[in-house]
Amino acid sequence: MKKTNEILLKDAISLFLKENNLESKLNETRVIIAWEEVAGKLISRHTNHMYVKDRILFVKVDSAALREELSYQRSKLVQKLNKATGLEVIDDIKFN
Repeated sequence: MKKTNEILLKDAISLFLKENNLESKLNETRVIIAWEEVAGKLISRHTNHMYVKDRILFVKVDSAALREELSYQRSKLVQKLNKATGLEVIDDIKFN
């Protein structure tokens, strides 16, 4: 029998991401995309800029009161964001 070199497209993409160290960046992007679903549309409208650095999600909020309220819910938001992505992508959130 001949052995073929065929693999599933899903596996090929996963291998490509892993070999080129793009997997972590993709997961960080998934966390940012999940923000609106987890935090809600109202809160999402008051957040301007988000990025992940050293497993910390940085979120710029345009209201001091909202920033304070979100900081109280920080650990719950971390859990929900990680659950939404299916991976442990972030450890903390910092609100600016």
